[in-house]
Amino acid sequence: MAKIVFMGTPDFAVPTLKALTKHHEVIGVVTQPDRPAGRKQQIKQSPIKEFALEHDIPTFQPEKIRAVEAIETLKQWQADVYVVAAFGQILPQAVLDIPEFGSINIHASLLPRWRGASPIHASIKEGDEETGITIMQMDAGLDTGPILSQATIVIDPDETGQSLHDKLAGLGGDLLVHTLPGYLSGTIKPRAQSETGITYAPQIDKKEGHIDWNMSSRQIERLVRAFTPWPSTFTHWNGKQLKILGGHIAFGEIPPGEVVEYDWNIAIGTGDGLFVPTTVQLAGKKPASFQDFLRGYPNFVGSVLE
Repeated sequence: MAKIVFMGTPDFAVPTLKALTKHHEVIGVVTQPDRPAGRKQQIKQSPIKEFALEHDIPTFQPEKIRAVEAIETLKQWQADVYVVAAFGQILPQAVLDIPEFGSINIHASLLPRWRGASPIHASIKEGDEETGITIMQMDAGLDTGPILSQATIVIDPDETGQSLHDKLAGLGGDLLVHTLPGYLSGTIKPRAQSETGITYAPQIDKKEGHIDWNMSSRQIERLVRAFTPWPSTFTHWNGKQLKILGGHIAFGEIPPGEVVEYDWNIAIGTGDGLFVPTTVQLAGKKPASFQDFLRGYPNFVGSVLE
């Protein structure tokens, strides 16, 4: 049985590690250092560290994986293969070359579509009809390594960043446990990625959640779903931030950002069509249905959002 070191950090990586522990020998876990999180900035362990501690798996948390001390620690573990899922640091070639069978990665897109840090958000935001998981052999490039296997799923019309994240996280674990034996035995051969259809999904900046009402209603609706629950989309009203947590498109034409009454609700003008919000959150308040929000702020109708 192969000795595996798993590298990962967020919730997305947990189903893969869980699947590995059921079918293979995981001799160690590498995850990001504990970080302050939340409004109170309390020190928090990563989801992967929590799982590892619960299952008595040795855990290593290097500040920099490329540091000489970190590389020496990894060598001492004498793993046969590294499995990586959303670790959060770029692995240098010196690390990739340590295990006999190299390092393989679980990536949440159908490479070469959406290389980079935010493929789940990008696939919804750009209106892709399908996405999936790629198991790839890692090299020093950004998601450029050869492909071992892929699995495809359809993106539902009401898919959010959270729902697609959860589907792909589970799919990644399933695909890995079916791929790993063939890879280790040599029956699954790596194949180079296509040189066409390459796109990139860089790290998301929270500012990208600011809604430009000159965009089409379809673009805005996709952005809202893609950024649910994080980083969320927002606009400004009366000098305060107003998060848009859900909504749908409607037919009509009014100036972008203008708020009007619409079919027992309200609608906001866009560059093409109308957007009807269903759930919002004013700064300092709890999320609310739009009907409840309007009862508290009836002067919202007739305003222009920024």
